[in-house]
Amino acid sequence: MSSPVTALPAAKRFVLANATLPQICVDGVEAPACEGLISADIVVADGKVEAILKPGTAPSGLPSTDLRNGMVWPTFVDMHTHLDKGHIWDRRPNPSGDFIGALEAVKTDREARWSAADVRARMEFSLKTAYAHGTSLIRTHLDSLAPQHRISFEVFSEVRETWAGKIDLQAAALFPFDQITDEAFFKDLVEVIVANKGLLGGVTYLMPGLDQKLDILFRTASENGLDIDLHVDETQDKETLTLKTIAEAKIRNGFEGSVTVGHCCSLARQDEEVAKRTIHLVAEAGLSVVSLPMCNMYLQDRHAGRTPRQRGVTLFHELTAAGVATAVSSDNTRDPFYAYGDLDPVEVFREAVRIIHLDHPLDTAARVVTRTPADILKRPDHGRITVGGRADLVLFSARRWSEFLSRPQADRIVMRNGMGIDRSLPDYRDLDPLLGV
Repeated sequence: MSSPVTALPAAKRFVLANATLPQICVDGVEAPACEGLISADIVVADGKVEAILKPGTAPSGLPSTDLRNGMVWPTFVDMHTHLDKGHIWDRRPNPSGDFIGALEAVKTDREARWSAADVRARMEFSLKTAYAHGTSLIRTHLDSLAPQHRISFEVFSEVRETWAGKIDLQAAALFPFDQITDEAFFKDLVEVIVANKGLLGGVTYLMPGLDQKLDILFRTASENGLDIDLHVDETQDKETLTLKTIAEAKIRNGFEGSVTVGHCCSLARQDEEVAKRTIHLVAEAGLSVVSLPMCNMYLQDRHAGRTPRQRGVTLFHELTAAGVATAVSSDNTRDPFYAYGDLDPVEVFREAVRIIHLDHPLDTAARVVTRTPADILKRPDHGRITVGGRADLVLFSARRWSEFLSRPQADRIVMRNGMGIDRSLPDYRDLDPLLGV
């Protein structure tokens, strides 16, 4: 099937006729749905969505492009990435392909190579890629061991300003959680986070005094008006379940800010009753959960000469059924934690459907890379199509789910402010100066 459109109308007001939209991504429109998909004409005017109408009812006389029932999505939200690590694989691979190998490789590369210029160049490459794929909102975690926290957050703030209006950016500080009791380090880190309008993060795991450390985290976040985004239970070890402890700590501290937990893989290894009690606590605490299926399948249950048994995902369906806000995201890109990836939410969505079984039905599946992560990140202006909202849209030739999920959708068209963008992806050769090639 060819692309639905070769060129958008050269007009300030025009119609995208015969579009197919994921209903979960559309606000304020009632229409008959089939597998969660609805048909509509979209009127675009002055860079905004003027109207979403029944097919064939758009005002006559307007320039129009017939999408022939091709899908139209809002731009994407990638809510858990690592822009500071991206694209170091070629200079620092992870031959073992496991978590410990990734930690060691990144540590070596960070200490040797992560100057401001190096971090900026790799961030820029990643953002050019994400923008071309149709992403408009990204949250990244930044390695924040001293002195890297000051280098990376300063670069991030500059990049965030440069990319304003194209991709909105958020950043969470990532550090080993046992260091939260190092008063000098943590005080300095919080100052950097506040100055750069970031979030508190960290890698939580079983350790002595975890409750006390979590109390410090929540108290500090409250005092400074910070939200929290944590790496949690990124393991297949059944004995590790800090997720429950985090939920209890949020409730105990009466914390009113947003708390996101990523990974939560060991939850899927728990006995049924333990899992149910934990999920109940997560829902009661109001935590949001993001799964990173591609990266965790790559890293986890990897043993030489042995076929993996585990998928590396959390109890996504059970959490969702309990009322927990759930999403999926890219995580790492071409670095020791994940050798592949291109910051393309279509790929993330397609693989998540397969890995987590988000299908049968697919009625609301599109939310996991659009409106739900946008809501979690407190940016409801992203991830949905709404009358009066910006015409930030992604157009596909695919008309139905089977077509959408069976191909990479490389012929998609990305619209920002009602106009098509140049979708040329940056050339990997642009990174050669960073690799010594």
